[in-house]
Amino acid sequence: MILSRLYNPTPGTFQTFVLSIIHMKATTLKDNISAQGRFIYDVIIAGAGPVGLFLACELALAKCSVLVLEKVENPQSPLKQLPFGIRGLNAPTIEALYRRGLLDQLEIHKHLKNPHQNAAQGPRRQVGHFAGIPFLEGNVDTSQWNRLPGSSETSLISEMQELETILTRRAEALGVEIKRGLVITNFHQTNDGVTVQSEDQSFNGKWLVGCDGARSVVRKLGGFEFAGTEPEFTGYTTRIDIADPEKLGQGRIMTAQGMYLQSQPGYVVIQDFDGGAFHGSEKPITLEHVQEVLRRVSNTDVTITTLHFATTWTDRARQATAYRNGRVLLAGDAAHIHAPLGGQGLNLGLGDAMNLGWKLAATIHGKAPEGLLDSYYTERHPIGAQVLDWSRAQAAIMNPTPQARALNAIIRDIMDTRDGATYFAGRVWGVSTYYDLGGEQPLAGYSVPNFELEDGKKIGELMHDGQGMLLDFNNNDSLKTLTDEYSGQIKYVSGSAKDKLGLSAVLIRPDGIIAWAADNNTDCVELQKAMDRWFIRNAEDLR
Repeated sequence: MILSRLYNPTPGTFQTFVLSIIHMKATTLKDNISAQGRFIYDVIIAGAGPVGLFLACELALAKCSVLVLEKVENPQSPLKQLPFGIRGLNAPTIEALYRRGLLDQLEIHKHLKNPHQNAAQGPRRQVGHFAGIPFLEGNVDTSQWNRLPGSSETSLISEMQELETILTRRAEALGVEIKRGLVITNFHQTNDGVTVQSEDQSFNGKWLVGCDGARSVVRKLGGFEFAGTEPEFTGYTTRIDIADPEKLGQGRIMTAQGMYLQSQPGYVVIQDFDGGAFHGSEKPITLEHVQEVLRRVSNTDVTITTLHFATTWTDRARQATAYRNGRVLLAGDAAHIHAPLGGQGLNLGLGDAMNLGWKLAATIHGKAPEGLLDSYYTERHPIGAQVLDWSRAQAAIMNPTPQARALNAIIRDIMDTRDGATYFAGRVWGVSTYYDLGGEQPLAGYSVPNFELEDGKKIGELMHDGQGMLLDFNNNDSLKTLTDEYSGQIKYVSGSAKDKLGLSAVLIRPDGIIAWAADNNTDCVELQKAMDRWFIRNAEDLR
């Protein structure tokens, strides 16, 4: 409205507009300056991995000031690049990137469909795995998932470095401040904020979010309980030169002692079922040790001539029993860890960020209904628990025991069927992910389908601003009037869709989750209850 008036403004209108902008800037600056004259960030994020960066983007999109502290000076690492840095993005992650206008910036998936050398193509192409058991493209029946034509893909290949590069560029464009080479050494929280210490430097924020990985300093200093199960194996990720490479097989090889995977010559992953002993010993990873483990697991006398680099990991599965302690929150691997089998950890963490971002921003801006921030834990903790159990199940049937091998054979047979492959693909790709929001709404808690309006616009493309949305297929004036009461939080979008799935209206949260939906009998009372659960009426007047 202001911009339309400025198209041919009167002097008084223009002066009012300029003064309003100055007032908003001054108010924001005043709110973020402490009594000692120090700037107070709305949120300080520990960790500049994909989860921390994506969360920073979500918060900055919602007009929050964000500082990201990363302990590593140089973000480049061979472990973030192909082939070791490869990650499979699942449906919720792909949808999240698409809904923020970032999906088209991914390039790797456009020319790399399978990272494994000599991989089969066509119906026999491996498109995922469970415990190293592949499920094949030709066996996956996507029609069982009832996805609309034009919806984003259910899985894509990317790499850690590609994601971090895209998210860093996006975060900086939104005004996020990223400081690298700063290790968090302590923090202190009060009822009003958090002071974060990094050696002799300190930073003030209203909130602190730990996205600092499996060995999270924020989690440890914050007193979060980290409950779970101990590992069955030590995993090795190595780049080696081999004198006699013909002695090793290509692809994933199960043996009587464990498993090894050679995706490309010299890029070898090993699983040694030692109960995680070597990883826990913190001994140096030498060429001699890697050779001994590889020989034992592969049952060959292969010779390693050069060890370029190596790292270890385990299938330890732990999860924070709470994701919030006062003004400190956890997300990503800081909140949950498990074996890196199938790339689910990255997807789980990005899902945390998408869920938390808009809720924390609403809390900061005074636009959060009671309990909104607490719903981050109640929605995401069960999803994390499911992924941890999925990881434990994989470790159990990869164990080189007769019992595990018998179970492995049964699972392999099931996965080679159409229904079996479709089930496992649906779980790995997150197609069936939803939040239990309670109530009688059958669609509530599911990701909104990518409806295409008659003018060609798709819902995902209308979500780039990170606002909630009321989608009205019937141009109902009463729905528009109701939406106006939540100005600045929910936008009203009307128009018929090519396929409405029998619906007349849909309320969509900023993270793309359906909060309410109606068939031809729209109940405005129930709609307003749903709006009040996730948004504040007339929130613009509260600023």
